[in-house]
Amino acid sequence: MTAAPRILFFADAGPQVGGGHVMRCLTLARALIARGAECAFVESRAAAQVLARFGWPSQAVVAMANTEDLPGLVRWGRTFADRFEPDVVVFDHYLAGAEQEAALSGGARRITVIDDLADRAHACDLLIDPGFGRRREDYAPLTPEGCDALVGPDYALVRPEFADARPRALSRRARHDQARRALVALGLTDVGGITARVVEAILPRLAEVRLDVVLGQGAPSLEALSTLAGQDRRIHLHVNTHEMAALTAEADLAIGAGGSSVWERATLGLPTATVVLADNQAAMARRLADAGASLALDAREAGFEAALGEAWDRLVAEPPLRWSLAARSSELCDGRGADRAAVAVLALT
Repeated sequence: MTAAPRILFFADAGPQVGGGHVMRCLTLARALIARGAECAFVESRAAAQVLARFGWPSQAVVAMANTEDLPGLVRWGRTFADRFEPDVVVFDHYLAGAEQEAALSGGARRITVIDDLADRAHACDLLIDPGFGRRREDYAPLTPEGCDALVGPDYALVRPEFADARPRALSRRARHDQARRALVALGLTDVGGITARVVEAILPRLAEVRLDVVLGQGAPSLEALSTLAGQDRRIHLHVNTHEMAALTAEADLAIGAGGSSVWERATLGLPTATVVLADNQAAMARRLADAGASLALDAREAGFEAALGEAWDRLVAEPPLRWSLAARSSELCDGRGADRAAVAVLALT
């Protein structure tokens, strides 16, 4: 009997980077497990919280107490890898590069990197970058000869429930109905209290639109928004929700973060004003806007609230704009990228 392939993940998480790295690794891990692989995570405390919140079995997680820094994770991971004996190690960590990746390679062990920056050298056999507009040539000087680069939204690591909801969501958007429901989803960690800032900016323009607001239990905006929701029946809070696919499918428009959740919304054709919260999100948000797949706003710029108000008014008042954004964004991503990536990872074993 052939032993099951073993895959070990290193994924970044924390108040500034959020939980997107862990979430996309978790999505890939589940696609790998569905194909017979065994998976484990080298976890920081921040990563452990995301994994536990979204149902990763505790017996499958590598306990990682009292270390958040990457060198510590790599040292601990090397020790664990000697016992777990992974066939492939997957890195999704902006601070990891060729040195850290090489430390976990050796023998028949292969390295996969998930990235969206193309700003550092890697020592990997497979690289996955789902960024819109990314080209294989971008990684040619950064990866070893023979490394395969899978680039573009065809490899976006989107949870399967989004692809499952896609036909119904796109059919509903094609009816060009009036906007009645909006989604505000700017990351569970709510960097800098951006969620409350956005809700407060659009509240005077809300009229009778229902507002579904998603954030995490420890979000800085939670207290203020809980008070606001208690006073305003139009505002519905969803804390640590497991229902993002349903919320995204049922919304008519969104204010969303510029990270990996871009591809969840694109899979379901949700017309969105994408908010840039960090430098690494800016280039793709601009490319999506230029392609007619999203509106783009930068929360770090002066006049953000005024620009947000204008974008909101356009999304609510212009059904042709919503349909155009829905059609173009849904063309870019079908939500099946995790399946494609899993096949490529297993091909290394």
